[in-house]
Order: sequence, then structure tokens, then C-alpha cells
Amino acid sequence: MRKWKSGGIVILLVTIISLENSNLNLTYAASSNSTNSTNTSSPVVNGCSIFPANNIWNTPINNLPVHPQSAAYINSIGATTGLHPDFGSGNYEGETIGIPFTTVPAGQAKVKVSFEYDDESDPGPYPIPPNVPTEGGPNGSGDRHVIVMEEGTCKLYEMFDAEKQPDNSWKAGSGAVYDLNSNALRPADWTSADAAGMPILPGLIRYDEVKAGVINHALRFTVKTSRNSYVWPARHKASSSTGSNLPQMGQRFRLKANFDTSKFTPDVKVILTALKTYGMFMADNGSNWFISGETDERWDNDMLGLLKDVPGSAFEAIDESSLQVDPNSGQAKTSGTASTPGGGTTSVPGAVSSSTIYSAICQAFKKIGFNICIV
Repeated sequence: MRKWKSGGIVILLVTIISLENSNLNLTYAASSNSTNSTNTSSPVVNGCSIFPANNIWNTPINNLPVHPQSAAYINSIGATTGLHPDFGSGNYEGETIGIPFTTVPAGQAKVKVSFEYDDESDPGPYPIPPNVPTEGGPNGSGDRHVIVMEEGTCKLYEMFDAEKQPDNSWKAGSGAVYDLNSNALRPADWTSADAAGMPILPGLIRYDEVKAGVINHALRFTVKTSRNSYVWPARHKASSSTGSNLPQMGQRFRLKANFDTSKFTPDVKVILTALKTYGMFMADNGSNWFISGETDERWDNDMLGLLKDVPGSAFEAIDESSLQVDPNSGQAKTSGTASTPGGGTTSVPGAVSSSTIYSAICQAFKKIGFNICIV
């Protein structure tokens, strides 16, 4: 729940006036040339919007057409293979489950980083705190992602195969930095901390949003074998396989609208509703239908295990090419209505999103020493 400290009303009035005369771009883009629904807000983490509301990650795709190769893609991944939650609480075979992330204040001391794929990585230094969590734990043997979001600047730092060095510097396979206030994509053909050249944090299922009852962004998942190409908004391929039956990096899938969710628990329904409305991006090579979420000791692993009852045949690949504004931008074309899989529409004028205003207010006052709101 968001709470204002005393004096917040006066501060808010001043902020609104300041925003009116500032260079902040708070316009919510709208277009009538698309068939997708419209999201009027962005996910917010510690006062930072996770990309603008009109970013492709935050754009509903429940009304978009099915991809012509959908059936072939589903069969290649596994029509009878169940969805698998690749996150949770506790340990599995001695390693933590899921992908952790941490937030740091503006001004966090930055440390030296070096990369194996330095020609496709954003150079350091990065604001990595001494106690930053690593995927799998300190001795994890997997992808060892490290994800840090800096408050104030709202910049996202992500590394793959990260190892802390004795001098407190870091070595990693690759690294990427994102301005969460921007729709800019990475350079074409560049990797990131993910094989698809896309950010990881925006696609994680987070405990707090599930408990809040809504996930308003696309999710992330992996497949064993991808094609040696990528599709917008991905920027990188990671395969030598050429079969047209294989999905490309960045291919988006959604749960079919007629999939019956009535037997599932409320928390699982939140995830399944997001999969119907926003879908999920194929972002890395890994195990088939492994869907990603944050590491959090509050997860109920038995509850998450119910996701395994959703077969691959319940999904369909979609064609989102109609949403592209610019191949080098994550901005998506948007329409003037918002809808849900259960039906009904809500008129959405071209207005500023509430979460964007809220984030701007939080960040403006953090810069002058006032922490006036709590997410």
C-alpha cells in the first residue's frame, strides 16, 4: 500500500506543477492501427516503472492473431510437456531456486566489471553491492545471473555467468544496462544477460505482484532447442539449428483463452491470467516450458507445482509484428481500449499512466532527499 508522509499533499501540488513544466515525457502513446488491448500502467518496483506503459513487455496481446507456425512450434517444444515453474523457495540440489534481483539506492558505489563477450556487453563499472545475490547461490553452477536495479536513476544492470573476484571486482560472460524510462533496445545482434538479447527482470514472476492479484507484463521462459534467428523485440540468436518448426528467440506465446483455470488456486490463476493477457517471451535456451520467477522464501512450492498441470498444447504462438513501431525500439502500437480474457472493454484515452506519474513523483523527491512514498 502506498502511504504519504505528512506534508505530502503540499509536495504533490508542487510536483504536479513541476511536471507540467518539465521535460519528462509522460505521454501514453495511443494508436488506432492495432488490434491489441491497451495497458494503462507499467509494473513498478521500488518507485521505478519497469519500462514505459507502451513498451512491448507491458502490452497485452490477447487479441493478436495466431502465428502461422504455432502448431509446429508447440510440437517442437512439447505439446504434452507441462509448464514448469523454474523458481520457488528453498534449495534444489543445494542451489537456490529462481532468479534473484536486488535494488540499490542512487549513489551506490560502483565496482569494476569485465566480460568474456565484451564486444556485446555494456562496460562497467556497475553498482553491485557486496552482498548481492547470485542465481543458484554463491556456489551455483547454472547461469549465475546477477541483477541490480538502481533507484533514482531507474537503471537496470544485468550480468550472465557472474563471479566475484578477490579484489571485489566481477567477471562475467556478458552484461547489459537498461534505462527503464526508455524504450530503446540493444544494438542489433547483441546479446545481453539473456540469449535473446532481452532484459530478464521485466519477465520475472514476482511474489508481491501475485499476492496483489495482478501481473501486468509479459513473462519469460526457455526451450531446449531454438532456431538460429530472432524476432522483434529480441536482438540475438543462440543456435545453429535451422528448422522452420523451431521458435526464434523473442517468439511470444500465450495461454489459449478457452483454457479452463477454474480448478486452480487464486495465486496460480493470477499467473495463468497473465499468460492469457500478456503471454511469455522465449528468451533463452534451457529446459522446455521452464517459466521464470524471482527467488523468494515466501513462495509455496506446492502451489507453484500446480502449473505443471498446464500442457504445452494449451499455448499458442502469436504474431505481434503489427505492434512494431521501430525495429530498434520496444515501443508498441496501442489501441484505445483495454480488455481481459473474460470479456469486456474499458475506454482508455491517451492519458498519462498513474504508475508513470507515481514513479516520476517518487524519483523527483528522492533526488532532493525526500522519500515521500513507499511501494
